[in-house]
Amino acid sequence: MANCAQCGRKLPSFSFKKICAWCVQHEAEQRGEVAEDARQRVMLAPWVRRESGISLTQVIFGANAAVFLGMVLASGDPASFANPLQEFPVPLMVHWGANVGVYTFTGEWWRLLTYMFLHGGLLHIAFNMWCLWDLGQLCETLYGRWTYFCIYLITGVAAGLASAGWHPGAPSVGASGAIFGLAGALVASFALGEFSMPSMAIRSVLKSLLFFIGFNVLFGGIISGTDNAAHIGGLVSGLVLGALIARVAPDHDNLPRRVGVLLFAFALLAGCGWKVWQWRAPQIHALLREADAGTHAERIVNELQQKVSESPDDASAHYALAHAYFVKQQFPEGEKELEKVLQLQPENLQARMLLANILLAQGQAQAASEHFKKLIEQDPDNAKAHTGLGISLAASHQDAAAIEEFQAAVKIDPEYGKAYYPMGISYANLKKYDDAISAFLNARLRNGDDAQVETALADVYQAKGMTNDAEMARKRADQLRGPTE
Repeated sequence: MANCAQCGRKLPSFSFKKICAWCVQHEAEQRGEVAEDARQRVMLAPWVRRESGISLTQVIFGANAAVFLGMVLASGDPASFANPLQEFPVPLMVHWGANVGVYTFTGEWWRLLTYMFLHGGLLHIAFNMWCLWDLGQLCETLYGRWTYFCIYLITGVAAGLASAGWHPGAPSVGASGAIFGLAGALVASFALGEFSMPSMAIRSVLKSLLFFIGFNVLFGGIISGTDNAAHIGGLVSGLVLGALIARVAPDHDNLPRRVGVLLFAFALLAGCGWKVWQWRAPQIHALLREADAGTHAERIVNELQQKVSESPDDASAHYALAHAYFVKQQFPEGEKELEKVLQLQPENLQARMLLANILLAQGQAQAASEHFKKLIEQDPDNAKAHTGLGISLAASHQDAAAIEEFQAAVKIDPEYGKAYYPMGISYANLKKYDDAISAFLNARLRNGDDAQVETALADVYQAKGMTNDAEMARKRADQLRGPTE
């Protein structure tokens, strides 16, 4: 079906005319060929806003600005935010509703909405609001106010799910996931021919879309911490939703169909959220255990101190107290408790292992290596002890000897992943880059994605002159760190 060359309205099927009847009559009236008492029927062009007054885009813009101002005042140092590069501290963003998978997937689902109105700093909100003003006004005009609002929320939530699923332990804030959703919906609508617009308007929209996507791709590639998972989640959900509306419910006045499409999108989004939760549940539970251990460590220490004072010869109480100190990173106190455990139970392998790790954490590599050696004497097939000894030797710059211990650990247990990363570091120190790369890749395979491993891998690739591989590893490391949209 062709479009009018002047106003963009759709022409009747099988029409060979280039302009519509409305434009024909309008031009005739301008030439004086129509009687003065003839009145042309008012037909709003499809790109003209139907609602009057304050637009929804302006309301969303204002909400983002108000939240940002509130966070600036709550930061305790409002003057510092005159610097566009100044960012809010993570605890403040989490308090205000940042999307953190470990919280979102354990009952705080409201974070999938609140995070869209938070931003990390002045530069962050300025760019996002500029994009929202451009794309939001157009989407609101073409879809209508309430459909536009639903698209914004659905794609924003989809972006939040993608972000929380990809890095459940990192906070994510910003409206760019929802803005990418608007861009995707527009692209799908234009591609499937839902809307008629003048060619000039189409060129302007495409220019804005291309600049928005291109700038964010460049920004994400250069600036670490960009939440590309949210961007992709928003873009893909926008494409799907825009395509559904264009094919199933393009008519603004067909309310039942439009509502049906949006309800289907909500149901699909809920199903995706459930699948993401199932996928990330083990990691989320592990993160929760760590958080709970840190939160309740003070109470646990007080209770165990009382128990130790009541039963000074109870080795298990001393060990439990030492472990609580270890969680709180009170290493000297933990060391003292573990020495008491070993006085009471010299063959306690668990206590010796923890003591060796505490000594290593305090930089006492030589003392730690002695305890690891005793562990190996008591249990030669202890892969953890061999790995610990290797780390101690590496800390003393004995990388060749350290590698022997790491190799012994993986020989005992080929699936024991903790030995591969330090092994790669020792190989890299010895300039055995191929062996180092192999070790880091094994660490990734057995332990999963880790920014520290990717950074080390990038350094080794760079040392070998593999510039492209180094750049890819650095980008991967940046994606695994704490993001902002």
